[in-house]
Amino acid sequence: MQATPQIVLASTSKYRRELLTRLGLPFDVASPGVDETPLANEAPQETARRLAEAKSRAVSERFPQAIVIGSDQVAVLEGLPLGKPGNHANAMRQLAAMRGKEVVFHTALCLAHAASGRTITRVVPYRVRFREYSDLQIERYLQREQPYDCAGSARCEGLGIALIAEMRGDDPNALIGLPLIALTEMLGELGVSVL
Repeated sequence: MQATPQIVLASTSKYRRELLTRLGLPFDVASPGVDETPLANEAPQETARRLAEAKSRAVSERFPQAIVIGSDQVAVLEGLPLGKPGNHANAMRQLAAMRGKEVVFHTALCLAHAASGRTITRVVPYRVRFREYSDLQIERYLQREQPYDCAGSARCEGLGIALIAEMRGDDPNALIGLPLIALTEMLGELGVSVL
């Protein structure tokens, strides 16, 4: 029986780390150190794809025998990307703009295995329609949750669920930042069985 290659998550995100732990596979974590600035005129889903691939490639150089998992997410409101707010004022603006509207979260996943020369990439969309909430409700949410490191400012796995009217997509884990259904399939393509 062939030994399972080392798995390395090319991310410093605690959310992605928590999600990957659910699969029960041993893995290491490495910071990809990639500039996440979108390119001019780049479609949001292409930004997510490019950055996931860049992250997995950057870490693959340091771990050539490993399967490296890179992921990136870009939230889109009315055609415009929403980044991580970083602070309270930006989060207030984002959540006010999202009120009553649909946001599409494009989560890209790239698995790179330098030893075999294989790279697999997928982009998994997830659609979220937000409620008609008040400014006071936004303020209360931000005071309690402080989601300043989340694209779009709404942490669905926490109190942010109260801001959401409807969610649609193939994998709710994609919304948190690591689509586990696609990841399980992609690991299988590289010979790693989760079960």
